[in-house]
Amino acid sequence: MAFNSGLIDFRSDTVTQPTEEMRSAMASAEVGDDVYGEDPTVNLLEEKTAQLLNKEAALFTASGTMGNLIAVLSHCGRGDEAVMGSQGHTFLHEVGGISALGGVFPQLVPSKPDGTISLDDLQSAIREEDIHHPETKLIIIENTQNACGGVPISTDYMQSVAQIIKPHEIKLHVDGARIFNAAVALGESTAALTAEADSIMFCLSKGLCAPVGSMLCGKRDFIFRARKIRKQLGGGMRQAGIIAAAGILAIEKMTQRLEEDHIRAKNLAGGLDDVQGIILDKGEPQTNMVYMKLADDHPMQPAELTEICKAQNILIGQSGPRHFRFVMHYWINDNDVESVLSVISKAMKA
Repeated sequence: MAFNSGLIDFRSDTVTQPTEEMRSAMASAEVGDDVYGEDPTVNLLEEKTAQLLNKEAALFTASGTMGNLIAVLSHCGRGDEAVMGSQGHTFLHEVGGISALGGVFPQLVPSKPDGTISLDDLQSAIREEDIHHPETKLIIIENTQNACGGVPISTDYMQSVAQIIKPHEIKLHVDGARIFNAAVALGESTAALTAEADSIMFCLSKGLCAPVGSMLCGKRDFIFRARKIRKQLGGGMRQAGIIAAAGILAIEKMTQRLEEDHIRAKNLAGGLDDVQGIILDKGEPQTNMVYMKLADDHPMQPAELTEICKAQNILIGQSGPRHFRFVMHYWINDNDVESVLSVISKAMKA
């Protein structure tokens, strides 16, 4: 099994390309106008997704960022407040969309190394009724938590969050871009992990290999509002069954193989931990991500290491001044892990 580009690409699981089975399904997909609700393949994907997560309805969106934005705009009005972790994707990597397009005020609370927000911090973040305050309308939890190391967030924690916010009638949105990785790592169902969520977004186009798209799930009235906002944002994709066909295979088949990625992440981390000058600064991987740092006293420079790997047809992604993130996915195999370990080990000894 080889990646189409001929490169070994560890930068992200967003680089995955559709499988041959997906390409065949896309080519033969039955389509209609999804804005009219007439695309049978999109409708089937949404039905299957809602059933899988035990939610009333689901919506196919162009991306995870769009799905998160639609969720926030559906839950919050202008001037309302959404509370999120300081390392959350919505804050770090979504271009300030909730503020720019929705006038929603983000309140940041510190993300803990385990990917959670302190329950005490969360309780303190909820605004009291005061003429000077915005209304706290939404809490956003990311699962898995990317920037903290691809950390899965447990059902028990989600239940604790819900117990705090429900008396205040605050909604809970889960940015579950990689929720299936969390479910595999914890040995729980995705439905259990998202049971307390008023809305949940997950990506089809990361480790699940679909070429494009994410799903947003929740109650039927929430999805009705979300569908209008998707249209407002330019997300009515018409004959989208062509790409939804790949999404169906993503949730039916690709979710079943994610443990392979987790095992390879552990193997890569174990090898890197033996290389002098490399620090696993976020600990042993729990899902498909490995984070490493070049020791401050080592002469190797990040750009140099990147170029050494690239010369061997290996792409690695820098995630900080001397930090790198490696992400396992369908197109990474055991030989690829051995190859990058060999290249980095030799480079660090040079």
